[in-house]
Amino acid sequence: MKVLCLDCGNTRVKWGLRHGQEWLESGVATYGELPSLSVSADRLLVCNVAGERGRLAVQSLADRLARSVEWVRAQGQQCGVVNGYDHPEQLGADRWAALIAARQLRSGSSLVVNAGTATTIDLLTADGTFPGGLILPGLALMRESLVAATADLPPGGGEFRDLPTNTFDAIISGVMAATLGAIERQFRQIDRQPDPLCLLSGGNALLLKPHLNIACRHEPDLVLIGLATIAG
Repeated sequence: MKVLCLDCGNTRVKWGLRHGQEWLESGVATYGELPSLSVSADRLLVCNVAGERGRLAVQSLADRLARSVEWVRAQGQQCGVVNGYDHPEQLGADRWAALIAARQLRSGSSLVVNAGTATTIDLLTADGTFPGGLILPGLALMRESLVAATADLPPGGGEFRDLPTNTFDAIISGVMAATLGAIERQFRQIDRQPDPLCLLSGGNALLLKPHLNIACRHEPDLVLIGLATIAG
């Protein structure tokens, strides 16, 4: 049975076609391209954080393929992960799928980071418990909000430096340092446990990874892996 897994983020859709334990195809699509995606599948498993735009695009694809949509939502417990949120159903579907992927990929404690339009930083203990996590504006959002709300700051350019000596570098370095600091602070909650690891995904993961002073690994398809795990 072929399962089409769709990770509908704020800016794009990542997709993967799964048969058993093998990925047959994968790619990235815009929301305009998604309804005409050239695949055939027996099931559609979807994580959508793009609201109505994502729902309509997915439904259009499902109608063309004559398949129903299985919308993934956070549960109290699923695939070996226990949800510690006060109201488990309020946890974002993408965060839930990524936590399930982390549980599938490794047995040690993990810090699960998705650095995209927003940055989410979630803990997962070795026994599969999700005790909580953080949500920050993504790098671009943080920078744009600073420029929009402050007079005379430049809108672009700059490089990350420990001691910036111009405004361009100061802005991007501040944004990066805030995100890196949040990640490393959360990692300290598991760094004394056996085999702790930060799993990095999202469009900004490779920007952050060289500057993190913790054990980390780039896992670009965490949500898709989580969806495939949920599909069984």
